[in-house]
Amino acid sequence: MKKRKILFLGESYRADAITWTNGLKEFGDFELITWELQTPNTTFLNRIKRTLEFGFAPIAIRKIIRQQKPDMIIAERTTSYGFLAALSGLKPSAIAQQGKTDLWPENSITIPLKKILQNYAFKKATLIHAWGPVMAEHMKNSGVDMEKVLVLPKGIDLNVFENKNTALSNKISAIVTRSLLPEYRHEVILQAFSLLNQRKIDFTLTIVGDGKKLDFLKDLAKKMQIENKVIFTGRIPNTELPKLLQQSNIYISMPVTEGVSASLFEAMACGCYPLVSDIPGNQSWIRHRDNGQLITTDDAEMLAEELIWAFENPDIRNKAVLSNREFIENHMNYETNMKIIADKYHELIDEHTSKN
Repeated sequence: MKKRKILFLGESYRADAITWTNGLKEFGDFELITWELQTPNTTFLNRIKRTLEFGFAPIAIRKIIRQQKPDMIIAERTTSYGFLAALSGLKPSAIAQQGKTDLWPENSITIPLKKILQNYAFKKATLIHAWGPVMAEHMKNSGVDMEKVLVLPKGIDLNVFENKNTALSNKISAIVTRSLLPEYRHEVILQAFSLLNQRKIDFTLTIVGDGKKLDFLKDLAKKMQIENKVIFTGRIPNTELPKLLQQSNIYISMPVTEGVSASLFEAMACGCYPLVSDIPGNQSWIRHRDNGQLITTDDAEMLAEELIWAFENPDIRNKAVLSNREFIENHMNYETNMKIIADKYHELIDEHTSKN
């Protein structure tokens, strides 16, 4: 098989992107070139600079294509890097929708523009990745040619996220592994645990990761007088995550929007019982009080009650943990899924080469 070269547009430091690009190297023997915007999307001034950088991006990308001569271009996020991939003119191209719709924030004045960019990206792409059913549903509703859509998660590494759970069953040992950003509603989780504390229910809560709400959440835990039961790990190497998951018996994630959550799959693989927000991105995988629990968004009281229910029903929890691991092994195996994706890319490149 001839060594092929792929140009990846996207934030190469993100865990999702690393999973994708590493999988292509490992299972497709691809050489990867990466390009991303350099200005962080933090302050108002930076957002202006980033918009200007985005405007000049097509020139930079075409220059890379001329110099490096990649065989294919791939990109994450249909409204930004996906649009730039479409604009580059390089074929074949694969783009991936990251969120439920990628049209976010929902009330933003930029949504009409983002829809235009997304529709252009959808139209021009050779292949479109829907990492889960909720994304495919949006694509169908947007009039995408579903022949071009591959509905398949990247999967997780089952050799790393092993089913070796050591959590004690007589205490709630909960873990949260989402970025400390407003849309993940960590304060609702803290409120629920404050209610448990008031009812003298013992627990430990491990909050993994970093983000702009870290200091606010630490202060909130102090105000609620639960700071001695809440562990903020800050940012940790990905290699340390499986061990933390294996020491926890309950996984919590309360986002207001969700595409496909690798964090949820990692927790299910490691024997954590999931309590997640009742939104389409989670409903695809979790059935209430069967293999996990679905909690109304922003409802701390319900989360507290459902945590107690989960704790008081260990038989249901244990059965769910076993069936969830089996589901992950059958559907979310990184080796299997990334091999399918890598083979598809080789097929698209060969087809394109033979036409030209």
